[in-house]
Amino acid sequence: MFAKTGLRVLRAHNMRVFRTYATPAIDKTLLDASKTLHDASKKPYDANKKTLVLLGTGWGTTTILKNLDTHNFNVVVVSPRNYFLFTPLLPSCTVGTTESRSIMEPIRHIVGRRGKDMRFIEAECTDIDVATKQLTLTRSLDPTAHTHIKYDHLVVGVGGTYNTFGTPGVEQHACFLKEINDASKIRRRLKDAIEKASFGDVAPEERDRLLHVVVVGGGPTGVEFAGEMHDLVTEDLAKWVPSLSRHIKITLVEALPNVLPSFDKRLVKYTEYMFAKNGIQLRTNTRVHSVGDRTLRVSTNGVESDVPYGTIVWAAGIRARQFAHTLRAKVPDVQTSARGLIIDDYLRVQGTQDIWALGDCTVSKNAPLAQVASQQGKWLARRLNALAHDADAFQKIQTHKPFIYASNGSLAYIGSERAIAELPWFNKQITLNGPFASVFWKAYCLWELSSVRSSLSVATDWAKRALFGRTMSVD
Repeated sequence: MFAKTGLRVLRAHNMRVFRTYATPAIDKTLLDASKTLHDASKKPYDANKKTLVLLGTGWGTTTILKNLDTHNFNVVVVSPRNYFLFTPLLPSCTVGTTESRSIMEPIRHIVGRRGKDMRFIEAECTDIDVATKQLTLTRSLDPTAHTHIKYDHLVVGVGGTYNTFGTPGVEQHACFLKEINDASKIRRRLKDAIEKASFGDVAPEERDRLLHVVVVGGGPTGVEFAGEMHDLVTEDLAKWVPSLSRHIKITLVEALPNVLPSFDKRLVKYTEYMFAKNGIQLRTNTRVHSVGDRTLRVSTNGVESDVPYGTIVWAAGIRARQFAHTLRAKVPDVQTSARGLIIDDYLRVQGTQDIWALGDCTVSKNAPLAQVASQQGKWLARRLNALAHDADAFQKIQTHKPFIYASNGSLAYIGSERAIAELPWFNKQITLNGPFASVFWKAYCLWELSSVRSSLSVATDWAKRALFGRTMSVD
């Protein structure tokens, strides 16, 4: 669980970056760039400390920053986004239940208000030389500019991205739900479909197509989006566009026999019951073969058919980001899994030295969940604190207890102010569903948010929605 802290004014940060040139003198500077990349308001590089580079600002690396004694290292954070995204509330951003900025917390704020030291570089790590411990960074604001930095210890927490499973047309026509920009894109697509369908000369068949929302993937993300979409239709669109709202159709497509396969069967049955009651069509045992600009080709129990749609949201799985595969290629004899980086019980990347990895970019016995990455981050921060002054921390970490994941339970919102929850209780699992579970889900989200500011912002968004309804306005 993330502790709540007060807000603190953080001084402005300035950062020096280096462009790649072909002169030996500059090359030497580039190799030592990690010694000079720092905020003007922070302490300079300390040659007596090891340089710890963290890739990413997701659940795992952000938890490391919260628990790490940064005074023991020269800490450098590299990420194309300068904020932490609270992903459990991302589906609610697609329909205006929660505003995007409420679930985005600047990484400098998270670190700065704890009085810790950090250097942040807004860039993407695109290559690594494991022999010289050198990283190649591509700047987010100038993709043609590259920077090189060195590390003593490296933690890879670049996370995952959407997985199309090679399905034709998905990249071109579907919306995804992994980043804040994805939520904005879905919001815009829904708004445009409703406005197009509102013209009087639109044929009934075209109107029904435009107002058909298809969700591919029956995991928590797909189920929560379907529930949020239902709430938008019944609570807001029914008032704004009553002549259209009754034609809006929501279909959830899942390849497995049921949705939410990781949840208790009783909760799955309850979700299916609520979806049927709310008019959300479930098409299980259904595979998507291709996606066109107006229809998708599916097969249910071997019978193929075309499904017209206006908006399609692809929430059918994740895969490791490109850097994980770039690192895998450096040690191909050991890193043999195409799913991501193989790590051991101490989160060490197999076949490398002084490199750890955690979260969705890894392959281990743990599921790719936010709470897994968060627990991994807390465990690794404690180990690094204990071994900060040890010259062989990478090897000696195995003298400590290995990482063991302890489930804190599972939660999912399913619409109509209903949720499902599976929680550990001593040596048992208890299940909750209905309005009380929805209250518990909201309380959990408010507690888990990374700051008092974020918690108050989300609570305010919920209050505004209850009093005034949602807004689908979008840039």
